[in-house]
Amino acid sequence: MTLAVIIVIAAFLSLVCILGLTISRSLQVSAGHDLAGKIHPLDVEAFRNLLSPSDDAFLRQHLSASDFRLVQRARLRAMAAYVQEAGRNAAVLIRIGQAAMAAADPRTAEAAQQLVNEALLVRRNAGFALLKIYVALTWPTSGPAASSVFDGYQQLSRSAMLLGRLQNPAVPVRMSART
Repeated sequence: MTLAVIIVIAAFLSLVCILGLTISRSLQVSAGHDLAGKIHPLDVEAFRNLLSPSDDAFLRQHLSASDFRLVQRARLRAMAAYVQEAGRNAAVLIRIGQAAMAAADPRTAEAAQQLVNEALLVRRNAGFALLKIYVALTWPTSGPAASSVFDGYQQLSRSAMLLGRLQNPAVPVRMSART
């Protein structure tokens, strides 16, 4: 009996490690020269709609339980895609911010430090949110906590705009798609 429990615990820990590695690799950015070109703007309104509790309540009220689970799984997969993209953008901004921290202008260096700090937070939250989303795909009635990624991404977008204006006022950094 004890051996079975130990094997189950070891299998669970292995699964968690594999998921952690998968998530961290999905958030990495390949090396390159044009880092700003690797930022993919997110449709913030669509992301916000996926996180809306009122939309979930509406769907739960107007769909059968099986249809709701199907729709919720599709919404969770879309949410995972947005969270992955936010994490990738944060990884790019970490590298951009690290490069800008050596600037002679103290305002630029301070903005770069703030950008790096916020990007690290968004990247960490994206990893946790992806893990929660993947668990929620198993039980689609549980709500994932990706709102921290959304809120952090909006703050990160403002910081990226500030650094972009300080470095090169003529070329803005776009983090969200215009609808």
